Amino acid sequence: MKLLLEYRPPFDWPALLGFLSARAITGMECVVDGVYWRSINLKGVHGVLSVRPGVGDALEVTVRGADPASIPQILLRLQRMFDLAADPHTINRQLALDPLMARLTATRPGLRVPGTWDGFELAIRAVLGQQITVGAAIRLAGKLVAQYGEPLRSADPQLPGLTHVFPEPAVLAGADLATLGMPKSRGRTSSGVAQALLDDPSVFEPKANLNEGIARLLELHGIGDWTAQYIAIRQMREVDAFPSGDVGLINALAALEGGPVTARQLLHRAEAWRPWRAYAAQQLWTSLRGISGYAHSS
Repeated sequence: MKLLLEYRPPFDWPALLGFLSARAITGMECVVDGVYWRSINLKGVHGVLSVRPGVGDALEVTVRGADPASIPQILLRLQRMFDLAADPHTINRQLALDPLMARLTATRPGLRVPGTWDGFELAIRAVLGQQITVGAAIRLAGKLVAQYGEPLRSADPQLPGLTHVFPEPAVLAGADLATLGMPKSRGRTSSGVAQALLDDPSVFEPKANLNEGIARLLELHGIGDWTAQYIAIRQMREVDAFPSGDVGLINALAALEGGPVTARQLLHRAEAWRPWRAYAAQQLWTSLRGISGYAHSS
């Protein structure tokens, strides 16, 4: 089944695809010839989808194997994942009041903030990525999917290496994830995140405001401000969330402005970017492409 999802131009597909490609989990996601592929699992029904630029101001989505009744949910998830509701002109006009952001948005006017297919998946990714590089986090996530993910029932030998779906919360809640090669504390946090979702299915859903959402995430064992802000950006779609302690953001600002920067200074500087700090963060992360280990780890 092929469908089109419209967006407001401009849309920086290469930047968004590059972000997803750098974080693609082996066996579950891949980017081939400019197309994003992934496995999906909705209420126990497995499927595969692909996303690529379509005709006009739209993305072309192909869905295989999924329950036809789930198509509206799939499209809604993809709209959030690819940030299709964003209005770049409004966002850039506000950010451009700051000279640095004026320069960055002029270079990449169609930059979007990548979302996620699933809040639980994103939370686990974020925990796995705490204090390690992007590459290390993705290798760890690949081990997790291979060991605890269910084999993709609709696997097609012609598809590009998609073999599993992401593990279910009930599986990870009872697993000793430290055996994958992570610190025991991080393994316990990952299992705790899974249990939190089982206890409260709305734990990763948007709250009334950013502060309430961050406060709820900080209640989870092992979740600090960086992880909470990151989940708020990509899952809760909070446009003003901002992980000021992120090493990538600090390095990006230092490189762009030619001097050392502290987390406190970055947070103060980011006041000028409200209420679109998440988009400012994405501009900073993207500015560091080509530098080893750039950006955040998940």
